[in-house]
Amino acid sequence: MQSKLSLLRLATLAVYWATVKADEIIYADGALNSNWQDWSWQSVINYDATDIFEGTSSISINSEAWSAFSVKDGPSTIVSYAGLKFDVSGANPDVSVSLSSSADSDSSASWALSEFGATITADNFTTLLLNFNNLPPGNGAVLASDTWDRITFQAGGNGAIYHLDNIILLDEIFVNPDILSAEPIGTNVIAVTTAGGADVSTIQVALNGQAVSVVGTSTMSPIGAPSSSISYLTLASSFAPGNLTITTANGTFSYTLPSSLSGTVDQSTNYPISPLIYGVNFPTSASYIQDLGVTLSRWGGNAVTAYNPFGQFTNAGNDWYFENRVADPPSADDWIGWVGGAGSQSIVTVPALDWVAKDATSYSYPASVYPNQTAFDPYNSDAGSGLFPNGSYVTPVPDQNHVYVPWNMSAASQWLSGLANKPTIITVDNEIEIASNTHQDMHPIPMGYDEELARVLNVSAMAKAVLPDVLVAAPSTCSWWYYWISQVGASDQEAHNNTDFLPWFLDQLQAQATATGVKPVDIIDLHYYYQPDTSANDAAAKALRLRMTRSLWDPTYVDESWVATSTANHQPNSSIIQLIPRIHTLIDQHYPNTKFSLSEWSSTDDTDLTGGLLTVDALGIYGRYKLDAATYWSDPDENGPVGLAYWLYRGFGTFFGSSSAQVSIPGFDPDVLGVYAGTNGGSNLTLVVVNKDPSGPVSLNLGGVPAGTYFLRHFGGEAGVAKYQTTISITSSSYIVIPAYTAVFLQQRTGGTGYV
Repeated sequence: MQSKLSLLRLATLAVYWATVKADEIIYADGALNSNWQDWSWQSVINYDATDIFEGTSSISINSEAWSAFSVKDGPSTIVSYAGLKFDVSGANPDVSVSLSSSADSDSSASWALSEFGATITADNFTTLLLNFNNLPPGNGAVLASDTWDRITFQAGGNGAIYHLDNIILLDEIFVNPDILSAEPIGTNVIAVTTAGGADVSTIQVALNGQAVSVVGTSTMSPIGAPSSSISYLTLASSFAPGNLTITTANGTFSYTLPSSLSGTVDQSTNYPISPLIYGVNFPTSASYIQDLGVTLSRWGGNAVTAYNPFGQFTNAGNDWYFENRVADPPSADDWIGWVGGAGSQSIVTVPALDWVAKDATSYSYPASVYPNQTAFDPYNSDAGSGLFPNGSYVTPVPDQNHVYVPWNMSAASQWLSGLANKPTIITVDNEIEIASNTHQDMHPIPMGYDEELARVLNVSAMAKAVLPDVLVAAPSTCSWWYYWISQVGASDQEAHNNTDFLPWFLDQLQAQATATGVKPVDIIDLHYYYQPDTSANDAAAKALRLRMTRSLWDPTYVDESWVATSTANHQPNSSIIQLIPRIHTLIDQHYPNTKFSLSEWSSTDDTDLTGGLLTVDALGIYGRYKLDAATYWSDPDENGPVGLAYWLYRGFGTFFGSSSAQVSIPGFDPDVLGVYAGTNGGSNLTLVVVNKDPSGPVSLNLGGVPAGTYFLRHFGGEAGVAKYQTTISITSSSYIVIPAYTAVFLQQRTGGTGYV
């Protein structure tokens, strides 16, 4: 069992600040600094609360669900400061803090207060520090340079009641020299993370009570995480089962090294991995694509259902008060061009309904026409939610001509034929099966089987006529429920011989291909979001998050959600999703020789370490089970946990492999371990291992792994979420250690001494 000594040190809260120059006080007592403006929404705020305070008063905040206390700076921007310090009180409030720019609408990641590593109570204040060079949860990530001028404390889905006091931007943060963690990794290496230039030369190591000497040390500063360093201490002898003790100037780290799990890696039974599984929606820049090795970039989402390429407008639908806006990014054509120039292929959504946005300012449900709505845009009080207080949609449906212009295949053909940059793949709209919900103002009537098929065939015929080389993907269905049933409901199934939607749809595509000699759809595209509820993000939810990747492949895993008891479909073993093999089987049975993609999927938490570990596991599964393409929703922070999962596999030009080698570990538990192997033409072996156990390391004995020099990447565990890497030697594959809660990449770099 590892020592917990360094866990609090890892938290960004580790209170290391010393204010020495011009700090900026945003709030101290009674009122905001005169340079700051209140931009809050749907929150009751008292700047002079005296029920709990430090000094003479505090800010009391009562926010509705997803509402916020938000303040904007006037004359200066936040990025010139070193960090943000604030005191908070509340009953463990469900609140996240983020930064944004009013100039360009950019937003930072959102950091839950629970990630800061401290207990927040209602009877006193807890001081938290958001270090802009070591963003939580202590992962060493750096705040991107931008015109940040706004700070937002946003409540979660249940709202939040809490107090804030002493909100200060710090000019400088002093970090004391400290050893944050020391963990065993590989066959004989101790990875030591430090802050403030801590000395590692006096570290002592003992295995089963016997001293082990350090014979080599290398130190690096992780890319994008300058606040910490990592030193790799090479030991004179290899690890073995038993008690490992690492004694430092700051304390002792202790581990129980377990017996090895035995298995083999067979490079002779490899098969190709589609490079397009490493995709994301809307990558942020060319450097983002290149740094993370993004292979496929998607222009998609609810807003693009209403994308007007002739004016560069979209409509947010029910995601944000049915408002038109300037497309972001502003031009699909330009976007295809720059993502292609950065080395990524593109997948672009083509609108398939009857309307697209007419401008950047109109909205469908003005308060002047529909005064009795559940909510209104906090930044435009006239734009409503389109819902009555009883939860029903506002009727009558507004005249679409007020917000939209007509759209048809002639307009779509004009757009596609005029593109200077051609997409690799087009999808037929985005989740149009639920358009009567997401775009109720545009398409109020629930969509059934026949209408969806007709719209797919119309877009496909048009696209293939205009762009003969393009691949068409459909139906881009939103979730497991709608794979089998339409928005019309069970009556639609019954009207189609009690056939579930997806097999029926595949049969119709095959009939069309047989009749015309042309496959109308080249890729069966779905969206997959895990159904178990992990929103609590406590220990049980984190463990569940790491288990649920089994729904992608495992024929024995009963989904831990409503799926297990649903009777809405007629599929065999419907309590067991087994997504990739299941869909491959349906394709083989109904529409053979067709590819399969997931153009939206998510970890369920981009900012938590477990979200990154899940993503590592999922990307390994996608390669092993022959998924053809996948794009993550949406653009994970490059230095956050999910971004690092992509970096692990493909960052900075070092790739996992073009083929998947077979890994066999009899009796291993997929709830706590994932092991994936890749090769390039039967050589240059790569291993990716993810240890999902939060409490202890795992060790592997892998036959078929050559001894030699390996390039090592890793993130997670006590080392923190940052881009740690080095080169190590593996002298024997009989005992390879992976730390707790850690993902590791090992790639063979030189010829070995044979298989061991």
